[in-house]
Amino acid sequence: MTNGAQALMKTLVEAGVEVCFTNPGTSEMHFVAALDSEPKMRAVLALFEGVATGAADGYARMADKPAATLLHLGCGLGNGLANLHNARKGKVPVVNIVGDHATYHVKYDAQLQSDIETVARNVSPNFVRTSQSTEALCQDAVDAITAARGLPGQVATLILPADVSWGEGGTPCTMPAPATPSVADDATIQTVADAVRTGKKTAILLGGRALRESSLLAAAKLSAHNGIKLFAETFPTRIERGAGLPAVERIAYLAELATLQLSEYENLILVDAKPPVSFFAYPGKKSYLVPQTCNVNTLATPEQDATASLNKLADALGAASAEPKLQASARPGRPRGKLTAEKVCKALGHLMPENSIIVDESITSGLMLNALTAGAPRHDMLTLTGGAIGQGLPNSVGAAIACPDRPVYALIGDGTAMYTIQALWTMARENLNVTTIIFNNASYSILNVELERVGAEEAGAKAKSQLDISGPVTLYAQLAQSMGVHGVRVQTTEELLKAMEYARDMPGPHLIEAVVPESLNGVKRKVLPWLLRTLPSLPQPLSKALKRKIAP
Repeated sequence: MTNGAQALMKTLVEAGVEVCFTNPGTSEMHFVAALDSEPKMRAVLALFEGVATGAADGYARMADKPAATLLHLGCGLGNGLANLHNARKGKVPVVNIVGDHATYHVKYDAQLQSDIETVARNVSPNFVRTSQSTEALCQDAVDAITAARGLPGQVATLILPADVSWGEGGTPCTMPAPATPSVADDATIQTVADAVRTGKKTAILLGGRALRESSLLAAAKLSAHNGIKLFAETFPTRIERGAGLPAVERIAYLAELATLQLSEYENLILVDAKPPVSFFAYPGKKSYLVPQTCNVNTLATPEQDATASLNKLADALGAASAEPKLQASARPGRPRGKLTAEKVCKALGHLMPENSIIVDESITSGLMLNALTAGAPRHDMLTLTGGAIGQGLPNSVGAAIACPDRPVYALIGDGTAMYTIQALWTMARENLNVTTIIFNNASYSILNVELERVGAEEAGAKAKSQLDISGPVTLYAQLAQSMGVHGVRVQTTEELLKAMEYARDMPGPHLIEAVVPESLNGVKRKVLPWLLRTLPSLPQPLSKALKRKIAP
């Protein structure tokens, strides 16, 4: 007879869930054994649960379908929680399978017993289920997959007790056909079209799946025909960009700069996006960044078809045949001189092949990344959707497995790299075509900036030491080599270019440790809070020019 784990495996692959990122323990052993019964399921081992969950996130972003995780009890789930949080914020479909003690063992409160459902609801608010029997397991799995892959995508957590997994009599279940998402109704189209026809200055804020080619082209027609400004959310789940696609300006991370970007608009149209808010509260500053005088309308919610809704609006406004403005091809020149974070970004724009995938967790070192890759050959970019650092390296693992024919570039800050450095081991084990560039500036630069911005009292030695990672010195190239990844440390621009060219021409996992100064250091960091406070009082052309200089 088929046991529960074997039936579950069959149900998963028949539903299109063909990759499982695992970090198993004793309770999951029957699931592990069942992997051999299903040749269509690829199992990828991670040495830390945060790598498994972040890889499942990156895979789903690029494959447009969920992967599964396999985690060990509540403690394993806890270790993977940060990257599941990022997946939740990015509306990414993940089938999160968490092993549990046998149902009859729970009452003994063994050492690893915990309330898994309560932990899981933080990242799976709409679907958490503990399967109670082998007979019900596969239907539970179908329900989890249905929840995960619908719009908006979400993390669905299925808790798998050991005896449900090993029990006999499991029966695979078939997935129902996916539901067709709705389109903005006529009343919504009329309301939004009327707002545009007023002639007031209008912007569209695109998020989620609205940052793919079909939606971008539809929005660009509206921009060309009606003079509408196109914005993208600050940290897109996945944005398609580069030469031949519409250029979209991202909302800035710093609230003061985001406020400046939105200040002149009287209409804001949301497409799979929320109104921008500040990432944190700051004394004396607004949290809601849309001007009070701005009229906000939602064209398409995350549950709706963004492209069809934009096209319907274009029809209503007579923009369907408009010619969208596309980004011209414009690679930056070959960088020279002293190595800086900006020159790393410039080198990427100069060298990256067509159809690359950029995973951006460069934090302050990547301030110029968008500008220096805008006209590069067409590519995708994945960003830090939930703000929980440690996403970039695992996302790169998942993206490379989803798209084995595409080169992946992971741009990672040195502070965030150490959260999930174990991802390098998985890259080597799976021989993934990922080039990781670590910006080694020996600083938690973003936190030093935030210390100034929140208005904390003058920092003394003890406070500053909590934001200082300069000692002991971390040698990332050596760490990479110890985990089977080709690693090299570069300190000059020419060394960087040679390392990037070698990685481009020799597919496989590479790590380039770029020793660079902080992008926001010394005087720049001291001046930034003052400059941000001053922006509202400056003439708008000057304030916009300063914004482009700080964060283009």
